[in-house]
Amino acid sequence: MDTIIFDLDGTLLDTLEDLTDSVNYAMEKFGFPLHTIEEIRSFVGNGAPKLIERSIPQGKENPSYDAVLAAFKEHYAAHCEDKTNPYAGIMELLAKLKDKGYRMAVVSNKFDGAVKRLCEKYFGGYLEAAIGESADVKRKPAPDTVYRALRELSCDNSRAVYVGDSEVDIQTAKNAALPCISVTWGFRTAGQLKAAGANEKLMIGHPQELLPLLAKLRQAEG
Repeated sequence: MDTIIFDLDGTLLDTLEDLTDSVNYAMEKFGFPLHTIEEIRSFVGNGAPKLIERSIPQGKENPSYDAVLAAFKEHYAAHCEDKTNPYAGIMELLAKLKDKGYRMAVVSNKFDGAVKRLCEKYFGGYLEAAIGESADVKRKPAPDTVYRALRELSCDNSRAVYVGDSEVDIQTAKNAALPCISVTWGFRTAGQLKAAGANEKLMIGHPQELLPLLAKLRQAEG
């Protein structure tokens, strides 16, 4: 095992404040109720269309849905770096992983332009691929983004592990036939992850716990 496929939001980057600000910008623009950061935490994970569907009254049935989604995307594209930062310990982790020869990629349900922009800004020296939502690739939990990342890295899934923070990530890893390491510092609690089927032996609460766990997995491979 020498390849790690990371989720982005809630795993490597704390994007919650910027997402909340952009959702509330769109809500306010169209006269809809604003949301707390904890509400947005529960809404994220399935991409921008689902985030807005969960945020506006009547969801997709709302006549303003498409316009609200467009307003959110426009605002987020301009403000996705305002308050976003890597979680504590992430940069040190990526440096150690690279030093040990691991190859790394990101797959996300965030739209592809924002994924590439954020990954280049924060993780450009560590990631070999960064893939987000686009018209020609199905969003998670479909395995398509994972498969594309593995192709870009010329790696098959027998050599890879998936790291994410949500129920979507657990299902994505399953669909891609990868072991899933679930992190509890992101958008979901340990209890929520367990309820979604996370393997308790593959759950970590701090980035520094990833390297020893990877070592155990490699040892188990023989």
